[in-house]
Amino acid sequence: MKRPGRDAAELTALADHLTEHGLVLEMLAGPLLGIYDPAGPGKLLFGFFAAMAETERETIRESTPEGLDTAARKGKYGGRPSVITDGMLHTVLRRKTLGESVEPIQPDLIIPTGKRKGNGPSVASIYRTLAEHEKAQTYPEAVETAHDDFAALQQRDRSHV
Repeated sequence: MKRPGRDAAELTALADHLTEHGLVLEMLAGPLLGIYDPAGPGKLLFGFFAAMAETERETIRESTPEGLDTAARKGKYGGRPSVITDGMLHTVLRRKTLGESVEPIQPDLIIPTGKRKGNGPSVASIYRTLAEHEKAQTYPEAVETAHDDFAALQQRDRSHV
């Protein structure tokens, strides 16, 4: 019940809509195993478990930003690590200054760690890293201000909850 609906009312409405159109809702796992009958005694139990699923989703939704903030304070950030190291970026920047385009530079770059160790980064990764580098060089104060604004926004949101 956690996946199909965003809240208990939506989940109940979805189940009712399906049964109105002649579809049978069958629970494959969880406490309500079997076919759901909206007219039977399972309706109350279905509503209860739908509300419990909604409560669990809300708890997860509220605790996720807190966990991300805690990890960020420890210096850990989500997402994949960049495959372009500072040394690789320096090489690309130097060779581009000499007039080369990214495509002939790409085969000479080797990813030193991770799942793709020993392979070259994609041309798209190189262009993305160059764009991020250029943006950071062009507007360093804007990047810092954006980080500060985002942190203040998160702090404000946590204090209102």
